[in-house]
Amino acid sequence: MDPSSLHYAGLVEVAALIRTGELSPVEIARRMLDRIASVNPSLHAYLAVTDERAIAEAKQAEAEIRSGRYLGPLHGVPIAIKDLFHTRGTPSTFGSPAYRDFVADEDATAVRRLRAAGAVILGRLHLHEGAFGEHHPDLPKCLNPWNSDYWPGGSSSGSGAATAAGLCFASLGTDTGGSIRFPSAANGVTGLKPTWGRTSRYGAFPLAEALDTIGPIARSAADAAAVFDVLAGFDPKDPTSLAAPVPDHLGGLVGIRGARGLRIGVDRAYLETGVDGETVAAVRGALAAFEELGAVSVPIAVPERREATLAQIIITDVDAARFHYPVYRTDKGNFGPRLAAAIERGLACKPLSLATAYVERDRFRGKITRMFDTIDALVSPVYPEVGLRYDEMDSYLADLPRLLGFTSPFNVSGNPTVTMPCGLSTIGTPIGFQLVGPHLSEPSLLRAAHAYQQATDWHTRRPPGF
Repeated sequence: MDPSSLHYAGLVEVAALIRTGELSPVEIARRMLDRIASVNPSLHAYLAVTDERAIAEAKQAEAEIRSGRYLGPLHGVPIAIKDLFHTRGTPSTFGSPAYRDFVADEDATAVRRLRAAGAVILGRLHLHEGAFGEHHPDLPKCLNPWNSDYWPGGSSSGSGAATAAGLCFASLGTDTGGSIRFPSAANGVTGLKPTWGRTSRYGAFPLAEALDTIGPIARSAADAAAVFDVLAGFDPKDPTSLAAPVPDHLGGLVGIRGARGLRIGVDRAYLETGVDGETVAAVRGALAAFEELGAVSVPIAVPERREATLAQIIITDVDAARFHYPVYRTDKGNFGPRLAAAIERGLACKPLSLATAYVERDRFRGKITRMFDTIDALVSPVYPEVGLRYDEMDSYLADLPRLLGFTSPFNVSGNPTVTMPCGLSTIGTPIGFQLVGPHLSEPSLLRAAHAYQQATDWHTRRPPGF
């Protein structure tokens, strides 16, 4: 491995070097911190870097490994977390001045599990304020390392950008309407939005608790599987978390021809209506690659999803208003305009509108469940078009049903998805697609994604200049 490009190595690859002693956790932590110091001032992927604690964690990991107490693939590996996870003794800002002084007295379950697995946490990543809409106007925008004129996705903007630019080996994101999938697609990385409830939300600032999910963003399906193995599982502190057994997702990738016989649902109208030509061509190419790997395309009709998208928007607004209201009512001035508008809409929502949204959620969930009676996965775009320009974001956000049309319905239904790159656009930004599966199908989705990535090289492309 070229030492000068070690920051772009895969998490699983770095883990193997750490385990054998060829790579020191302290050495790699210092290298990553140096790279953050060099790159982050122009990228703004991190809101806070926890240098001293990261080095202390790396030293602890090194001592444990040398004494024979190796904990697994995350042991000694530098990762980063979205700045909405509570961390004991350090601020968790939620990307907002309204919460800049919040300090938790215990770690979020996701953070606790990462630390128990020996991960080295480098710092806290940028996000849209309150995980909604856009960055707070008092904070610098996180930039897309592929092209700074274009949106890096959100709300987990820093998670996508830092992972793509080699500022961590994986990151934590959250997804309420597309916030793992948008940055994964925009930055050319791999993101897993799990089944709702598969990962504990305890100790994470919520956007909409009825929809929020926590998952990994990494540079490959294998790396995402390694992180997900640590995150997944029941948590008594989160009564909505699922108690289903957790398989070995990373181990399940080895020696399995993950795409052979996979029934992939294809709805041509769904794939192509309102979607730009470059995205359509790239997704078609991905589907062809799966067919060469032995997958079978099955024609289907995706249930109409506009009402589900509108339901997601209403539920999100009301749930956000419920959470933020105690702080919002005392000092509205600390909230940016986009989040404040969502809170106001939530406060003004009529009970019948909210009830209708929840009824539509349940109906759509049932329709999607029936759709998976005949297929194992659905192939889907993430964005309706290639590249969203930062200077045109107001127009995109003014038409949320269009922007969220391929993402938020699967928050409403609670289905897992894996997002990965499948092309490069003429403007120099990645094109991503997602595989959507039935509830708790993360093992098969990750196997399929891993098989695809063994046969293609889109996930190995790196942003120029970084």
